[in-house]
Amino acid sequence: MSFSLEPGRIGCLLGPSGCGKTTVLRCIAGFEPVQGGEIALSDRVVSRPGLQVPPERRGIGMVFQDYALFPHLSVEKNVAFGLSRVAEDQRAQRTRAMLELVGLTPVADVYPHELSGGQQQRVALARALAPAPDLLLLDEPFSNLDIDLRERISVEVREILKAAGTTAILVTHDQHEAFLLADEIGIMKDGTIEQWDTAYNLYHRPRTRFVADFVGQGVFMRGVAHGGERIETELGALVGNWPEDVAPDDVVDVLLRPDDIVHDDASPSQAEVLAKAFRGAEFLYTLKLESGTRVLSLVPSHHNHAIGERIGIRLDIDHVVAFPVAQ
Repeated sequence: MSFSLEPGRIGCLLGPSGCGKTTVLRCIAGFEPVQGGEIALSDRVVSRPGLQVPPERRGIGMVFQDYALFPHLSVEKNVAFGLSRVAEDQRAQRTRAMLELVGLTPVADVYPHELSGGQQQRVALARALAPAPDLLLLDEPFSNLDIDLRERISVEVREILKAAGTTAILVTHDQHEAFLLADEIGIMKDGTIEQWDTAYNLYHRPRTRFVADFVGQGVFMRGVAHGGERIETELGALVGNWPEDVAPDDVVDVLLRPDDIVHDDASPSQAEVLAKAFRGAEFLYTLKLESGTRVLSLVPSHHNHAIGERIGIRLDIDHVVAFPVAQ
């Protein structure tokens, strides 16, 4: 694998369990030696076969999954822990600045067990940022938080990192978390990066079938490629660009996102409602086409259709994504 990150940017390694993302993070941190290639921080090589700069000399901060706070130290002393070599007045000034940055000045004198999960997360972040690292690494940092808190803290952490101008790499298996926090995301599979891109491009312009399948919700519908720009499907013709390995007359799988299938009572194309999930403003319908293919559709929740009912649908796709059917 190979990737780079510009100063001040937030990158993310996203992938299923066991794909190697935490190993990559540990190699960057200096906890694991590399067997090939090299890792450079600000043009300084810190890892290659036969060379491994110790973690404490890499200028890297790290936020662990379990926060690793010192229970016997107050919030303020936890944040100041990494500043032991700094003059006392500078240490106090930097600690106060970090507490203010993460919004924890009012609880500076309390202990970690007296804080909520979100507050503990921010203490860990402030402690990692206090020595002004060149790079901050975050290993599944929100996995101990409930879903609602995770989303709010993700946004807060992004704002804090951007305010501090910190370059950071996040490791997670939660794509919603990755989309909220990162500027650039690398989708990992079996130790390789399938695509390094923005969240928008990963969702709308996936380069491989794995990325298309892994990111967001979606299903594949069969079609036949004609010419260089048209695909015929049971829901009509699609026009767009697709990978070079799709040749004329190839049988292809077309990626359909839930927002690509529009409910339209006037459409001649019909589908049967197999299941529905209420999401407040919308229903996520699972629909069966005439061929038996199942697709997903997001429909405004005032269209409340019964299971087994047939409804009109049409395609409305801005980005046609197709892959050759594996032989």
